[in-house]
Amino acid sequence: MKKLLIALLLVALSSSVPASDEGGYLFVTFRGEGTPMTEQVYFMISEDGLDWTALNGGEPVLVSDVGEKGVRDPYILPSPDRSKFYLIATDLSIHLNGDWGRAQTAASKSIVVWETEDLVNWSEPRLVKVAPDNAGCTWAPEVIYDEERGEYMVFWASKTADDNFSKHRIWAARTKDFKEFGEPFVYIEKPTTVIDTTIVREDGIYYRFTKDEKHKAITLEHSRDLMDGWKEVEDFSLGKLTGYEGPTCFRLKPKTDGGEGDWCLLLDWYATGRGYQPYVTDDLMSGNFIEREKMHFPFHPVRHGTVMPVTREEMARLGRKWGKLEVGSTSPSVKSNNLVLDTGARTIEVPVLPGTDLSDFDPGLKASFGTEVAPAGPQDFSKGPVGYTVGGEDYQVSVVENHNPVLTGYFADPDVIWSEKEQKYYIYPTSDGFDGWSGTYFKAFSSPDLVHWKDEGVILDLKKDVDWADRNAWAPCIIEKKMNGGFRYYYYYTAAQKIGVAAADHPTGPFRDLGKPLIDFRPEGVNGGQEIDPDVFQDPVSGKCYLYWGNGYMAVAELEDNMAAIKKSTIRVMTPDPTFREGVHVFHRKGIYYFLWSEDDTRSPNYRVRYAMAESPTGPLEIPKDNLVIAREDGEGIYGTGHNSTVGVPGTDERYLVYHRFTYPQGIAMGDRAGFHREVCIDRMEFEADGGIRRVTPTHQGIEPVSR
Repeated sequence: MKKLLIALLLVALSSSVPASDEGGYLFVTFRGEGTPMTEQVYFMISEDGLDWTALNGGEPVLVSDVGEKGVRDPYILPSPDRSKFYLIATDLSIHLNGDWGRAQTAASKSIVVWETEDLVNWSEPRLVKVAPDNAGCTWAPEVIYDEERGEYMVFWASKTADDNFSKHRIWAARTKDFKEFGEPFVYIEKPTTVIDTTIVREDGIYYRFTKDEKHKAITLEHSRDLMDGWKEVEDFSLGKLTGYEGPTCFRLKPKTDGGEGDWCLLLDWYATGRGYQPYVTDDLMSGNFIEREKMHFPFHPVRHGTVMPVTREEMARLGRKWGKLEVGSTSPSVKSNNLVLDTGARTIEVPVLPGTDLSDFDPGLKASFGTEVAPAGPQDFSKGPVGYTVGGEDYQVSVVENHNPVLTGYFADPDVIWSEKEQKYYIYPTSDGFDGWSGTYFKAFSSPDLVHWKDEGVILDLKKDVDWADRNAWAPCIIEKKMNGGFRYYYYYTAAQKIGVAAADHPTGPFRDLGKPLIDFRPEGVNGGQEIDPDVFQDPVSGKCYLYWGNGYMAVAELEDNMAAIKKSTIRVMTPDPTFREGVHVFHRKGIYYFLWSEDDTRSPNYRVRYAMAESPTGPLEIPKDNLVIAREDGEGIYGTGHNSTVGVPGTDERYLVYHRFTYPQGIAMGDRAGFHREVCIDRMEFEADGGIRRVTPTHQGIEPVSR
């Protein structure tokens, strides 16, 4: 589910892609010095500039067998008429040819050049000397087309023997064909050593970003003359950031309101290994950049590289040559995250929302790289699969009504209740799909039968409704309380690794926050873990209410009657055993108190649920020999089943496990990103005669609608 559409337009050159022909973006990069192949050229493409897909199966597309037999810092650009493309790179292999000392004083004086007319048929790499004879290195070459002179200016960082290789300067040379170059000259001379320069132009003004090696920071300058008159932008908001290099700056897609649009500056955060971080501004001259939503890359790290916009035809050509076919859907009735493409069997499985009419249904199929999908329009799927062609290949398309996941989109850590007041079920999840679990709001969903769910919208927004925290909105829980002849709802949630509480008179709010965290401390004797993942439980025997919480430990405390404070004298640590990680959930059935928790890490395919039993809401806990509640089901492609709640059907002994899993089918291939691309599922629970929980098998089919 896309939240933000980024279109990056290079304006370092006079050439650009017409707005009517924008197809996507090509990112050229390298991956570090871990092996000989990581210092080569990798291609990624994206339709929106946020989610990037590796080409060539994540292997290098261009490999240098000249010079040092390795390249870094690739830069790609089109000719002014877009009839040719050039890619240049640093001729350097740290893995093969030594350490950084040698790389600065005795490395190549050349750059490596490739060229192509169509982006898929590339020339052999050629080595071209550009640096002076006494240079010790030639790093991070980039280019700007000089319209006034009708030629390209290539610039790079070099040390020379003139000052005993004591500092980097930015050198430059001119060329018309990337074969013959003019004499090199010093282009940027600073008191300190400088590397990694990129230049863009707007309204006749050049803007130049450069890494200051002494301060490990990025500087911003401007000038109307490419060759002279540069002045520093004094209020550059990113000037104090350290540990960054490889700046590259792009024009964002023009705004729909007719404005000029934003600029995006990408900085390689090499000091942490996190790769590129995006920052944007409306006004380059102001120097005021703010951090933007993270980009999603298919591998890490992504090192110093560049992005170039490509046309629809260029995008399709790249995809057909090196890409992996992907199929999606534009239909609101399709669970698009869960569409299953099997290119070997030539089948496509399209999961739809409950109640979809299959007799006259348009699945809205679309394929990557502009690949044609036919037929178009509604088809009759009620009698079985329908034949389609995808890129000229025959496929069988089937439509299935699976009830898992129960919510459309990325959600996790579900808490579920039956509301006596509204006679409905409600799910309260973590809003997922954000890098590093960085969501800031909570939603609620309602259902009459645990199958048909309605999105009730945002019920609590940390940015608007909470004064004491504005990040990491995680793992909520809720209780419906009969109070003073009516109903009151108390919503406990995690924010900034603390636990808060908000209250409302309706299951969907509006909720009003207490104004301060309820839990912002560790219980006595606990030295690690996090104060997260609350669970609220009312003991049907005593009527008392309890709050449970903890990551790395499990704590409990009795709540005050006002539900907005805990009785600190009742705090007790009751961690079951070393399998306990987080996500405690408590329920009562036939005189037994059940304690469920998640084991392992939410990013792990082995994330799963275990349980213990007790005779009271504060223990002691009895752990059955076989206490696994739910775990991965490899044969079905289901992984990371954890952080659950349960719900019973009023007036019956039916109970259901509500949990999250990796998004299916893509999650298992996402690596750590699967840990914040999760989806909510429901499967039935069953019990042994002695009260033990039978192991739940996670399914795609889910449950049938329940009734009271």
